[in-house]
Amino acid sequence: MPEQPTTLEVKILDKEYLVACPANQQKALMDAASHLDKKMREIRTSGKVFGTERIAVMAALNITHDMLHQDTMSDAASDLLKTMSDKLGAALGDADS
Repeated sequence: MPEQPTTLEVKILDKEYLVACPANQQKALMDAASHLDKKMREIRTSGKVFGTERIAVMAALNITHDMLHQDTMSDAASDLLKTMSDKLGAALGDADS
């Protein structure tokens, strides 16, 4: 029988989120939330990006960029993430004009 997920509370940029997570993955989720929180705080502190949504997108782009350069993904996954990153960057750039 598969393990039932439990609800875990994570805090990112001073906001609490409830996330369903299997018990054996809770540490990984907490580590991921902590990493995202750190990246979002770095971006917010820079003062160049305003708004939680934009900060989250920029953090996602930065984390994706880091992953792409670690050679830990397949070429297909890397290509897909690069394409998505380029589109998000272009969309955010157009929105600021």
